[in-house]
Amino acid sequence: MASNPPGACCASGFKHEGTPVGEVKNIDGVNTYVVYPKDNKTPDKAVLFLTDVFGIFPNAQLLADEFASNGYLTIIPDLFRGDQIKVADMDSGKVNLPSWISNHQPAVVEPVVESSIKYLRETLGVKKIGAVGYCFGAKYVCRYLQPGQIDVGYSAHPSFVTHELLGAIQGPFSIAAAEIDQIFTTQLRHESEDTLIKTGQPWQINLFGGVKHGFAVRGDLNDNKQKFAKEQAFYQAVLWFNQFL
Repeated sequence: MASNPPGACCASGFKHEGTPVGEVKNIDGVNTYVVYPKDNKTPDKAVLFLTDVFGIFPNAQLLADEFASNGYLTIIPDLFRGDQIKVADMDSGKVNLPSWISNHQPAVVEPVVESSIKYLRETLGVKKIGAVGYCFGAKYVCRYLQPGQIDVGYSAHPSFVTHELLGAIQGPFSIAAAEIDQIFTTQLRHESEDTLIKTGQPWQINLFGGVKHGFAVRGDLNDNKQKFAKEQAFYQAVLWFNQFL
């Protein structure tokens, strides 16, 4: 494994404050958060946002808004079809992560990803797609980082990524890693470096000290260290797309 399966740390973190500016649309039967760049309703580049276990929730929507403010049409499909882990359940200790994961295997998730790519390319006429994957979503960025599907990839604190998936990518790939991470451990990070070198693709791994798995979406913004790392991980993604998308 290039990264381990999700664990308890995947269902922890802080809710961020703000009002999302996009809208939720039903696209091929899947609720999808859509946000356009200001003054550009026909962009030729887009970001496909593949979420962690919390799905479409304010933290993810606010990040999507930031991608849009940097010029990228951004969509967040509901990978879980309404069965995302609820923050309230997380806070009350009701989350049974292994049981939940068993209901959200690739056979269920991949059709949503494929439909989203088709919508961007065929319905909206997008020419290039960058994808971001946070924790759970990272696996599917790697899976679809192929010609005609996803052009450029980025993930933060990935989970469920095998060396086979990582080694098969056919586009530039960037990773934001946490120092304290039982899922994307130091050993697996170094193994991933070796795998990425062999792909021959442009790649990058940035390590953020003193933060935990989930920091790029669910970090405590009242903690300056976590706030800085979260913001820098976002800029990492934007700069990667500006360079390669």
